[in-house]
Amino acid sequence: MSNDTGVERTLVLFKPDAVARGLTGRILARFEDNLLKVVAAKMVWMDADLTRRHYFDLEERFGAEVYNLMAEFMQSGPVIAIVLEGVEAVACVRKMVGSTYPDQAPPGTIRGDFAHMSKAYANAHGIAVANLVHASGSPDEAEHEIGVWFTKEDLHDYPTVAQQYLR
Repeated sequence: MSNDTGVERTLVLFKPDAVARGLTGRILARFEDNLLKVVAAKMVWMDADLTRRHYFDLEERFGAEVYNLMAEFMQSGPVIAIVLEGVEAVACVRKMVGSTYPDQAPPGTIRGDFAHMSKAYANAHGIAVANLVHASGSPDEAEHEIGVWFTKEDLHDYPTVAQQYLR
């Protein structure tokens, strides 16, 4: 969802490392503190089909090895999928999350504060980069990804107290 008011929806996945470390509440609070509204949420174990639908172009862009490592990681534990709504939500969430590689994410970002893995370490050990969250990269990507994870009936529209500031 994007409209002329700048309000967008974006997908965030709390990856298995975030769930296992008990960080989901702390991370979610950061999004809500920034006036992002949760409009859908669910916890799932990703299977091969859902992994392929979500990461449909990963293998083409980065090769089978990267795809397989990511698939193994994402299927290693439960994932919490949420849809956030807010002003320029995609860019806001990406800024809050920080660099894909946690060792390059500045302090104050989610990855900079809670993760520590580098690309070099992951490559040397043949593992995926444990970086806590996935965040849609663009409004078009967000629309596609939300459709993979949620139906229209799963998405909720409701007023929040903070919306009085979004006129």
